[in-house]
Amino acid sequence: MKFEAYLALGSNMGDREFYLMSAIKELQQYKEISIENISSIYETDPIGYTDQDQFLNMVIQIKTNLTAFDLLNVTQQIEKELGRKREVKWGPRTLDLDILLYNNENIEAEHLIVPHPRMLERSFVLIPLKELNPDINIPNNETSISVIIDQLLDKKGVRIWKQKNGEDVFALIGN
Repeated sequence: MKFEAYLALGSNMGDREFYLMSAIKELQQYKEISIENISSIYETDPIGYTDQDQFLNMVIQIKTNLTAFDLLNVTQQIEKELGRKREVKWGPRTLDLDILLYNNENIEAEHLIVPHPRMLERSFVLIPLKELNPDINIPNNETSISVIIDQLLDKKGVRIWKQKNGEDVFALIGN
């Protein structure tokens, strides 16, 4: 696998953990995708549209032979298969899969911007990302992820929900 990517997963409808784990299992079905690492699961307060249930969020690190655009198609297909409906901006959802980083590249296209355009404003993304890679380099940003997180106001709304079990990255998904 020649490309590395980080994906953010979130859910706040129904069996939230089921949707996160189902997304990971669906990603594993693609021979062009290898899951390298997963973060703990965090429960987080909603942002933007706040009149909704709390989210479960996590970040996964993958290796892939897919282009960023093909990976986007895969993530959107998985969202659709798992019941995602886009009715309210930042509203409730069974599953949200976002490409945060892709091979240390900057991509600006109509349907895809990488690094994810709002990731530096979101503790629920940066905290699990830092758990996976505390020294990660975010393109176009020279500030360390720790400093960015320290400056965010919403970090109190991010609480550990299910701790990753040691080095076994698949402990959360029951493999």
